[in-house]
Order: sequence, then structure tokens, then C-alpha cells
Amino acid sequence: MNIVQRIAKNTIILLTANAISKVIGFFYVMYTARYLGTEGFGILSFALAFTGIFGVFTDMGLGTLMVREVAKEKSLVEKYLGNITIIKSILAISTFGIIVLLINFLNYPEQTIKVVYLIALSVIFNSFSEMFYSIFRAYEKMEYQSFGQILSSALMLSGALLAINQGFSIIGFASIYFMVSVIILIYSFVLYILKFAKLKIEIDWDFWKQCIKEAWPMGGMAICIMIYFRIDVVMLSLMKGDTAVGLYSAAYRLSEISTIIPSMFMASIFPIMSKYHKNYKSSFIKTYGKSVKYLFSLALPMALSITLLAKPIINLIYGNEFAGSVRALQILIWASAIMYATMVMGTTYVTANRQMVNFKLAIVAVILNIVLNLLLIPKYSYLGASAATVATEAFGFFVGNFFLNKWGYKINIVNIYLLPIIALFAFGITSIILLNMNVHILIVLPICITIYCLLIYKLGITKDDKQLFKKIFDISNIKVVGKRI
Repeated sequence: MNIVQRIAKNTIILLTANAISKVIGFFYVMYTARYLGTEGFGILSFALAFTGIFGVFTDMGLGTLMVREVAKEKSLVEKYLGNITIIKSILAISTFGIIVLLINFLNYPEQTIKVVYLIALSVIFNSFSEMFYSIFRAYEKMEYQSFGQILSSALMLSGALLAINQGFSIIGFASIYFMVSVIILIYSFVLYILKFAKLKIEIDWDFWKQCIKEAWPMGGMAICIMIYFRIDVVMLSLMKGDTAVGLYSAAYRLSEISTIIPSMFMASIFPIMSKYHKNYKSSFIKTYGKSVKYLFSLALPMALSITLLAKPIINLIYGNEFAGSVRALQILIWASAIMYATMVMGTTYVTANRQMVNFKLAIVAVILNIVLNLLLIPKYSYLGASAATVATEAFGFFVGNFFLNKWGYKINIVNIYLLPIIALFAFGITSIILLNMNVHILIVLPICITIYCLLIYKLGITKDDKQLFKKIFDISNIKVVGKRI
């Protein structure tokens, strides 16, 4: 199997698993939000955001470091896992203590505090599961992680349905997160022992220093990202209350689903880009450019389609109580569209060993996001938080492009960015004309998407792209039991 096919295979495996997980998760969110209402859903969303911010401290970039280094040298797997297990244990205990102290200091109601405790424990257990997932990714065995994700989603939905049937309180829903995290940790640990190697606990101080030195910029980056993605919910909770959090989180959850494709694609391509940067610089730049081109071209019609369908989507999933989430979704989906490109840039920074610069840019983005939230939330509530998210993503997009070009990772700006924007403009104009003619939206969208795709194909798809697609689907290069088909 050639490298292109390996990327395609791993991406398809992860996308399929995530699609299944997100479909299951879709029903979980729908049933949970409808059952708990805007206020209860707001409390649960706050607990997830609050613990998520601190949960990053249980990893500090060690998982990403393992993927990068074990992908290069498989014999190091026991060395990394044995030492990192102890480091993560120390970090996990410290993190839980900080969460307990801070949530009590903020003087939240007893019910909210109990929910935070349970969610915090689930975050810690999930952190250890992710440690094993890092090994699966390094070996490019994405199917193991994929099954774990599906199992987790299925258990969450089953737990939610049981909780609704039994009339559980919000604390009961928080308990589901904890119990599922324990089960998934057991699954990932057993699979690692059976398929890869033994877990040999080790304390190598020099190795610890080396790991922490290499990982902390990536860990700092992860902390910045988590603060950036979750601080708006915490600030909304403190400034506007649980109902505003519920309305915002309902829209945010849906916009987040749209980033499945870029996140799974980059998870698949990360080990290969790490190898390319070390040995094949031109292939590294080409892979980066192609990744941005395809994902950005996919992001724009996705965002405009969801913008047009926001109202029926919210009504279908959450009901009339969440009508205020419509405008938030119409704003937030454009942040997700920008992320299709910025995720590629972030991965490129790490694989190119530019994580320190990436970390510094992330700090600036976090500060910008907090300032924007402080300015916009008091007046515009959750809509202000939505706008702050889009503005911060746009900042990261432009600055990220600037530095990559400065370092020599130059890509065809016209072909990658300008042509999809022109095609999107045609999409938008066509949709306005047809909607003004009272054509149903479900007829308008297929017509507009077809126009968009034709323009991209005619103006943006090169001979090189066509050859690449041919390689992906060239089954003559796929090996079965050591033999070519």
C-alpha cells in the first residue's frame, strides 16, 4: 500500500468511526438538551468547559510527542509509555486538586460543584486513554482508536437514555461521563497489552527532562487551544448565567461536529508528515499545500449550507426552547470553516519543529479571544462570544499563513484560497436568486453545491490533483496478505 493510500485508508477509518460516533453523539446531545433544558444543559456544558481547560494539564503535549517520536522509531514505545505513565499520574492528581480548589473558591451551587467533580474525574481517565490512543496513531492502527470512539459514544447514548427513563438529575448525567471513561480506559489498556507491548513502569529522570523539554511547547499550545475553545463558556457562565451557556453550547456543539473531517485527516497524516519533514522537504511542502487546498475547498460550501439551514436544524434537534441558538450557529459555523485550514497549519508547525512559535501565537490568540469576550459578552451575550470566536480564528489564519510563507513553506495562494472564495460567491448569489423566487431550500442547495463543485473542478483541479486521486483509488497497489491484488 503506497503512502497516499495509507493516508486515505487511515482518514477513511477515522472519518467513518467519527461519523458513527457523531451520529450517536448527535442523538445524545439532542436527548440530553431536550431533557435538561437550557439551564440544565448550560450547567453540564459549563462543567465540561471548566474541567476541559484544566484537563489539558494532565497531558502537557506528551501524547503528541509520543506520536511523533514512536512513529519515527517503534522500538522506543515501551520507553516512552513507561515513563510518561508516571508523569501523567503526577499531573492528573495535581490537576484534580486545582479543579477542586478553584470551583469551591468561585462559590458555585453545590449541584454544579458535584457535576464538576464527576466530569473532572472522567477527563482524567480519558487522558490516560488518549495516551494509549497516541500509540495506536503512531503505529497507524487507527481502527483501534476508532472502535474506542464508537464504543464511548454508544455507551454515552445508552447511559443518557437510561437516565431519562429513570428520571435522573443532572448529577446522574455527569456520572455517565465518569463510568464511560473508566470502561474506555480498560479497553485501551487491554488492547495495548494484547497488540503492542507490555507496560513497564520506569523512572528515568534524564528521559523525563528530555520529554518535558520537547513536549511543553506542544502542551502549552494545547492549553492555549483549550482555553480558547472553552473560556467563552466559562465567561458566559460567570457573566450571563446558565441559560446563555445552554443556548451558546447547543450551537457550538453542532459547529464542532463539522470539524470531524479536518481533525481526522490531520490525525492520519501527522505521522507521515513527521517523516517527510525529516527526509523529504519538497514532499512535506506539497503535502501541506494539498491538505489546505482540499480541506478549504470543502469548508466553504459546508459553512454556507449550514448558515442557510440553521433554523430548521436547531428546531429539529433541540426544539423551540433553543431558538436563540440559530443566530449563534450561523456565526460559529464560519469559525469551523476557517479551522479547516488552521488545523493543517497547526500540524505543519509541529511536524516542522516550530512548536515554540506556534505556542507564542496561541498565547496571543488566547489573549485576543479573552479581550474580545470581555468587550462583547456584556452587551451581546452568547452572540458576542460567537463573534469573538470567529474573529480569533481569522486572526490565527492570517498570522499562520504569514509565518509559514516566511519560513519557505510557500503554497499557491490563488489556487488554494481565491478560487474557492470565487466559487462560494457564485454559490451565494445563486442561492439568493433562487430563494427570492421561492424555490425550496432543499432544491436550492443541491443546485448551488453543483455549481460550486463545477467551478472548483474546472478552475482549481490540476493534472497533479487528478494523478493524486488516481493513486488513492488505484487498488493495484494495495497488498492483501503480502501479495498484490
